[in-house]
Formats: sequence, C-alpha cells, structure tokens
Amino acid sequence: MKAMVLAAGRGVRLRPLSDRLPKPLIDICGQTLIGRHLRRLAAAGVSRAVINLGWLGEHLEQALGDGSDFGLEIVYSREGWPALETGGGLLRALPLLGKEPFLLVSADIWTDYPFAALVERGRSFPPGDLAHLVLVDNPAFHPQGDFALDGGRVRNQPGDFTFANLSILRPELLAGCCPGVFALAPLWRRASAAGCVSGEVYRGRWWNIGTLEQLRALTEDVRRG
Repeated sequence: MKAMVLAAGRGVRLRPLSDRLPKPLIDICGQTLIGRHLRRLAAAGVSRAVINLGWLGEHLEQALGDGSDFGLEIVYSREGWPALETGGGLLRALPLLGKEPFLLVSADIWTDYPFAALVERGRSFPPGDLAHLVLVDNPAFHPQGDFALDGGRVRNQPGDFTFANLSILRPELLAGCCPGVFALAPLWRRASAAGCVSGEVYRGRWWNIGTLEQLRALTEDVRRG
C-alpha cells in the first residue's frame, strides 16, 4: 500500500524555528516528526511514501533520501514555493500514488494511532466510499469541531469531532478537480453530504503541532513516556 505525507507547509506559527527548519524535521526526543511517521508506516506495511515538498523542501529531501533508512521507498512531489495547499498538492501527486486507496497523513501531527489498522482498512475499502477519516474529540484550540459522526458515517456539519489529519482516500475523491491551489476540506464535505465518507473516533495520544506552546507540551508528554 502507498501513503501520502503532506509536508509542504510553512509553519508560520512556529516561527522563528520554522524560518530555518521545515516543520516535519522538528525533533521530538530524538525522532523527527516525519521520520517517526515513516518508520511507523513501513512497520504497518506501507511500501511507498509520496512526500510533497514546498517550504525548505530541499532540506527534507536531503534528510530523508530515498527512504531506505526508514524501510520504504520515498518519492517526492516537488511543488516549490508557494505550495499548492492540501488539495492542489494531492492532485499533483496522484500519478505517484496509483489508482488504489491510499493513506494520507500530515507531517505535523504526533500520534500513537495504529497505522496498521488504516492499512488494513485501505486494503478492503468499500467500493462506494471515497474517504475514511480519523477523528478526535474537539481540542481546546478547535472547540467548534469539523464534523458529526452518525453510525460510523461522517456528517457534513460541525459537531463533536475534529479531523485528525489522518485518513484513507480513494483517488476518485479528486475527480473533476483542476490543477492549482485548493484545499481538501470542501471535497470531504461534498463527499460526506453524498454519504460517501466513513469515520472513526480515536481517543489515544494525538497532538497537532501548530504553535511553539503545543510543541513544548508534546515534548514534555513524550519525555514522561
């Protein structure tokens, strides 16, 4: 199975750290965010990781190489700067991902969610579904939430849950999209309104690293084990 790791963002709220270091290369207790993802993806059975490059992308490519150090193959989708956002970046990378469902994860989260569970779901993905989203209870920084969940189906309305930046997608989700800068969220909402998106709630460890304060809190949590 293949995976896409979104890694092109600027990380403005992490300045000045992100002025010289791409956010995915931030080190948490001896492991970079993206390096930890890649090792866990390989252990879960992912054979190829596609990584989109934007802000300081050359630093990422130099650090990660061809993926052999992580147990998988890495191929790069080079967007330059400014980057194409989540939807535009994914559309550009689709030829590298193939025609089967794939795992999508953002490089700027830290979680102990079992990637093997998503890989297994992707291998037996229902033909009528376009996406499966992992959700978390609304965190303090996003109290309004993104979605509601009803019987395992994601509903296109604000609710008790926030998207965890972890999902399985079918390439057909982007059918009809034109190259350029656009976000993925409207596509999920359109698909969920059509009843084509499943979801699950994860209540294990999950962190979004968007600010220096969140980075410090995650580091302390990992140090405590």
